Amino acid sequence: MAVAEEQNVRAEVVLYMKTPPDRATLETIVSLLEDPVEDLVRKDSKFKELGLNPEEYIGNPQAVIDLLVERKALMQRPVLVRSNKAIIGRPKGRIAEFLG
Repeated sequence: MAVAEEQNVRAEVVLYMKTPPDRATLETIVSLLEDPVEDLVRKDSKFKELGLNPEEYIGNPQAVIDLLVERKALMQRPVLVRSNKAIIGRPKGRIAEFLG
C-alpha cells in the first residue's frame, strides 16, 4: 500500500484472510497472471506439513485454484491486479514497476 501511495495510485487492499477470494476471483487472477501459476502458492512450512508436492502445481491452474480455495493461507501475497494484468508483488520492487 505504501508503494501505491508514493506513486499516487489509488489501490484497494483486500485482506485475503478476512475476505478470501472465491473460486471465480481466483480464476480471474490466474487468467490475468503474468507469473507462473505455481508461484501463487507459498511453499512454506505449512505447505510441507501438509505433505504437498510442488510439482503438482507447475503449470496446473486448476490444481492451484483448488488448493487456494481450500487453504487460503497458502496464497502468495501480495497479488496486484490492474487493468488486464496481475502479478505477485515479490520482490517488493516489482510493485513500483507494475504500478508505474
